[in-house]
Amino acid sequence: MSSIKEKTVKGLFWSFIDNFSSQGITFIVGIILARLLEPKDFGLIGMITIFIAISQSFIDSGFSQALIRKNDCKQEDYSTAFYYNIIVGFIFYFILFFSAGAISSFFNEPQLLLLVRVIGINLLINSAGLIQRTTLTKKINFKLQTKISIISSVLSGSVGITMAFMGWGVWSLVWKTISQNIFTILLLWFWNNWIPTFSFSIKSFKEMFGFGSKLLLSGLIDTIYKNGYYFVIGKFFSANELGYYTRADQFSQLPSSNLTGVIQRVSYPVLSTIQNDPKRLKKAYQKLIKSTMFITFILMIGLAAIAKPLILTLIGEKWLPSVVYLQLLCFSGILYPLHALNLNILNVKGRSDLFLKLEIIKKILAVPIIIIGIFLGVREMIIGMILISFIAYFLNSFWSGKLVNYPVKEQIKDILPMFFLAIFMGVIISIPAYFLSLKSVYILLIQISLGALIIISISKLLKIEAYMEIRKIMINAFSKKSNSV
Repeated sequence: MSSIKEKTVKGLFWSFIDNFSSQGITFIVGIILARLLEPKDFGLIGMITIFIAISQSFIDSGFSQALIRKNDCKQEDYSTAFYYNIIVGFIFYFILFFSAGAISSFFNEPQLLLLVRVIGINLLINSAGLIQRTTLTKKINFKLQTKISIISSVLSGSVGITMAFMGWGVWSLVWKTISQNIFTILLLWFWNNWIPTFSFSIKSFKEMFGFGSKLLLSGLIDTIYKNGYYFVIGKFFSANELGYYTRADQFSQLPSSNLTGVIQRVSYPVLSTIQNDPKRLKKAYQKLIKSTMFITFILMIGLAAIAKPLILTLIGEKWLPSVVYLQLLCFSGILYPLHALNLNILNVKGRSDLFLKLEIIKKILAVPIIIIGIFLGVREMIIGMILISFIAYFLNSFWSGKLVNYPVKEQIKDILPMFFLAIFMGVIISIPAYFLSLKSVYILLIQISLGALIIISISKLLKIEAYMEIRKIMINAFSKKSNSV
């Protein structure tokens, strides 16, 4: 039996490769599509996002987390959740199908009628794969998920780019998404050895729904909050403005949300196995926070510093209004991985009720920010998002800290030096953009090289614990790979 540390390292390694390779491919495809398509095309998809995301929350209903947390899952548990996902997937597709006209009228965009009905097919496709993913995650098998993600990203990217070249406009984005989900589901069913049986347990359903319903409400509130900005910008501004925001959001999410996804997927099943050992739980939790935030601070502050040359180099001048949104979104998303870790502790400890209460409080605080944004503008709304993110951190960490004896004060003490290091790096690498009259691509290369040099040099000099731990993990991981060849 592998140790917890080995499972964590292996899980983090493959989950990291999964997220950053598949999302890296998606990012590259997105750059190509951004050059071929117009901001309005991305804005139209952004208008639909909230409806798809809400529906997806209901389809899962927190059952995946309930299954992962449960230590003695039986075949009937998995089958019960599977049939529930399928049934709810069909229900919400039909709701979306017949609501398409109202959605189109609300945004005053006739194209949305057919777009909503077609892109809603993703709900049916995804509902068939949720339990396949859950079984792999519970086993901390991210190697297979990585393989599937890379293949589906490459194939669907090819579909989207080909259609864009042929002049399909916004439909190239629609079929890229649908084809990616189709490829993913087919490969999950082909390579994963789980098959549902003809069994549905009312007892199992009640048990999972008892835990998952609170996560469903929490997830629903969070989904509406995150995607509500797309909704508000699409309604009160324009499809073009929403297009600029979605591009900036995609850039900012590449490091932040993907790292959050890695941490959530790996830490939850791993920490769940030691939920009854307070000392080991705190130690593992503390190490995860230090390592995660070391990477996050560097990536997000670095991204804010290189935003303008990055946008100009990759997608061109027509997307220049995205720069300021990207810089602000970097600071809005800088604490996302930390939020994920703190909230995971609540789930590990079975406190989905507390998870729900915290989500309600945080989102009530966010309502005035959204209203202010409607009257003042998108920039002011994102500044408000930054404020809410920091308030949310203190709320999350206060309660999770109490559960594992790792209080807010101790957390801040652990991560503050890394934050100052990242700020120092960000300030220094911003200088070339103001004083060098070079092409944006050369400035970008100088900034990235300088940033890497500063971080590695100072981290080695000061022997920063998180850096040393990450370096050790990487050396061990690659040495094992080399020995196996």
